[in-house]
Amino acid sequence: MDDRFNTIAGWTLFAGIVGLGLSITSSMYFQADKHHAPETPGYAVEGVAEEGEGGGEVPIANLLAAADVAKGEATFAKCTSCHTINAGGANGIGPNLHGVLGEPVGQGAGGYPFSDALKSKGGTWTFEMMNDWLKSPKAFAPGTKMTFAGLSKPEDRANVIAFLNSQGSNLPLPAPEAAPAADAAAEGDAAAAPDGEATGVPAEPADAANRAVGTVGE
Repeated sequence: MDDRFNTIAGWTLFAGIVGLGLSITSSMYFQADKHHAPETPGYAVEGVAEEGEGGGEVPIANLLAAADVAKGEATFAKCTSCHTINAGGANGIGPNLHGVLGEPVGQGAGGYPFSDALKSKGGTWTFEMMNDWLKSPKAFAPGTKMTFAGLSKPEDRANVIAFLNSQGSNLPLPAPEAAPAADAAAEGDAAAAPDGEATGVPAEPADAANRAVGTVGE
């Protein structure tokens, strides 16, 4: 009886040791596999564009067509610690911005001392230039005295520009850019496809057509 019990206990212990060994080996394998796993999936998911792919930023002209002046005024509130925007308003840390769109870049504003970096840009404040400036002043004019980091959301920039334009500039908004025809390539493929494929209707074999003509003529 004792020998039988010892035998069963021995096999049970052996099975436990084997199971533990397999568990450790499996864990080591999956840990190693995890370290060698690709950083990105090895296959594309239909309908999902990877980061950096797909459509670029919407043109500012298109965003201005749907811009909200009231929202732009609310966003501009964070700028009032440095800027005034009323007609004849005094310059502060930054220049007065009344009628700024259409003005020469780095000039005007009642003699405000603009940085050389901004003065050297030249041109006038167009909608496009103002969009680039609001996106990142330091990227637009490296060396500028402007400490504001910028507005990362295109919609916020469009709203602020619409508000600025309503404060003494009142320039006509640029026409939205037309989107490229999405089915241009498909139309080209259809034009180059053999007879019957463009419409999805199989072409009738020539001998069958001839037989049909012969039947009508008989």
